[in-house]
Amino acid sequence: MIDTLQLEHILFLDIETVPQHQDFSDLDDVEKALYADKTKYLRKDEHTPETFYERAGIWAEFGKIVCISVGYFNASVAGKRFRTTSFAGDDESILLNDFKTLLETHFNGKQHLLCAHNGKEFDFPYIARRMIINGITLPHKLNLFGKKPWEIPHIDTLDLWKFGDYKHYTSLKLLTKILGIPSPKDDIDGSQVRAVYYEEKDIKRIVVYCEKDTVAVAQIVLRLRNEKLLEESEIISV
Repeated sequence: MIDTLQLEHILFLDIETVPQHQDFSDLDDVEKALYADKTKYLRKDEHTPETFYERAGIWAEFGKIVCISVGYFNASVAGKRFRTTSFAGDDESILLNDFKTLLETHFNGKQHLLCAHNGKEFDFPYIARRMIINGITLPHKLNLFGKKPWEIPHIDTLDLWKFGDYKHYTSLKLLTKILGIPSPKDDIDGSQVRAVYYEEKDIKRIVVYCEKDTVAVAQIVLRLRNEKLLEESEIISV
């Protein structure tokens, strides 16, 4: 199936998330108790809720999105071109609405698909949950209520690499390495985003990292189609 898709119909994306607050102490008592309950099985006895709070960004109920990077192939110019852009900042509601506008304006057709690595487990549901929390009506491409599995317009490169082996997990970093794709983790990785956001306050650094991940997802799809990888000169950030 991947060979038959029109690359221009796919919107590749990646998100970066952080805890909603810088410190556990910023939560009220109810939030602290709810966080402790939500994370108790993952924490076990190794961490207190407070020491575990740096990982709060992985849950949409306790985290927020600080960057959504998207990329798409542009067929209107000579040769292969891949354009990236990002929605980022402190106001999550603004970036979510801007992303929604992009979907509804340019990627709302029946032929359009969203693609991310581990997107079905993380990126797509996280964006949808945060939109609902922010009072934003879900765009068609994220509203899965009542849809049959084959009607869901999402591609997940992790799923593609599983080849039906549902217990198999391969990180984006590992997959790019074995497929000979330039690593997107040459500066920071996901575990460092919280510190870069709250302590360094360097949103531009997060955007660069997020866009590299988006490019890496597109490169994986090219490799799975046995096509030539994008060269640096073919990638344009706008």
